[in-house]
Amino acid sequence: MKVYTKKGDSGKTSLLGGSRVSKDHGRIEAYGTVDELNAHLGLLRDMAPDYEVSIQRIQDELFDLGSLLAMEKGENSFNLPEIQEHQIKRLEKEIDEFNEDLSDLKNFIIPGGCLAASQAHIARTVCRRAERNLVTLSEVEILDTKLLAYLNRLSDYFFVLARHITLTQKGIETIWKSGN
Repeated sequence: MKVYTKKGDSGKTSLLGGSRVSKDHGRIEAYGTVDELNAHLGLLRDMAPDYEVSIQRIQDELFDLGSLLAMEKGENSFNLPEIQEHQIKRLEKEIDEFNEDLSDLKNFIIPGGCLAASQAHIARTVCRRAERNLVTLSEVEILDTKLLAYLNRLSDYFFVLARHITLTQKGIETIWKSGN
């Protein structure tokens, strides 16, 4: 099978269901950013093997989420897995478990600490962008509210994960100091 089809050469692509849309369509922007996040998680998984199982599960869930975003409005014949409330709750549970090991946060921290923590912060910011893209899309199309909740919780997860990785890899958290 060839990877290239030449169908996108004019700046259009297909949604699941067959509709052709511009490559800057809100759905394309949304699932493209989710795909970018997933690629960043591949690097994070390689950098933080102690967290591989959790990160791999999140990557699978992001593929599900991206597929839902790639499906044209009103299409439902693909029987795609949906984001479930228990997945959001699981992220909350893992955040709480990581937080048990961490000192209370009394100041903003500067992203960094070690390479893997820096990558988790990059994942956090890309996740926030994906969330913003979904908010924009939700202003013109009806979306499952669990998609937004999942991405919102996931960005929190990456923040706490970055702190936890810094701790376990013996990195150093840098406290933000105002330039004043």
